[in-house]
Amino acid sequence: MGFRTVVIKSRVKLELRLNMMVIRGDVEKKIFINEINTLIIQSTAVAVTAALLNELVKNNIKVVFCDEKFNPSSELLPYYGAHNTSKRYKQQIKWYAPIKNSVWRIIVRQKILGQADVLSMLHCDVQAEMLRNYADEIEDGDVTNREGHAAKVYFNTFLEEGRRSESFINGCLNYGYAVLLSAFNREIVAAGYFTQLGIWHDNEFNNFNLASDLMEPFRPYVDRVVLGIEDGDREFKTKLTDILNYNVKIDGKNTTFDLAIRQYARSVFDALNSGETDIIVFPQEIEWR
Repeated sequence: MGFRTVVIKSRVKLELRLNMMVIRGDVEKKIFINEINTLIIQSTAVAVTAALLNELVKNNIKVVFCDEKFNPSSELLPYYGAHNTSKRYKQQIKWYAPIKNSVWRIIVRQKILGQADVLSMLHCDVQAEMLRNYADEIEDGDVTNREGHAAKVYFNTFLEEGRRSESFINGCLNYGYAVLLSAFNREIVAAGYFTQLGIWHDNEFNNFNLASDLMEPFRPYVDRVVLGIEDGDREFKTKLTDILNYNVKIDGKNTTFDLAIRQYARSVFDALNSGETDIIVFPQEIEWR
């Protein structure tokens, strides 16, 4: 299981040699494939061999490609991420509405509580308490849209220009969410499920509906990192990517943020298949940098 997040920023050629990824630039570097967890290619001037791409896919390594503005634009996903993909697809199609609604309530509640914690960190206690009340009011399927009400209060508290503006902080949020979405897509495919078939998200033009569902409780972690980044910091992408390497505790055990995503996602899948929602686990502590 890999542990490195590798970011390629300059014009190089990436190729496969003796189970290593070779980075051929001004200086040649080599990294063992089994050490890599995530590969982010930020420059459009990078050349990658098909042999390397195939090996990365075989090892369930997440590969993210960025556009000319260095924003994540696409990712590499295998057709079949598990040996029993057919079984998983059948299970996923049979997830019935009541259990999906119950799981969605738990996911949204955790997200809102995470947002409340961020507001508490900003000493916005009145708004934080409002969000905690919203969390207590959530019903199955969030039919009263507590998530939407909470989001309005949350972002209006620290985003004067609004969530849709092209400000630096919004750019950071979008980049961080894209990294998060990619991490969840990898876990979904590795577990053998469709990324398109979600629990609540159901957009026919969204290929990542399920990841959009699962990532919700993890968004506030990205928000907190973004709020610690100074306006105009050119290293913001590196800092946001590094969140995957943070130390966290989940289900009483110490691990990394990236592996906590895997454990959480698998617990949601188990809950959807068994109908037992109390087995869903979330990160309990995180070591901020």
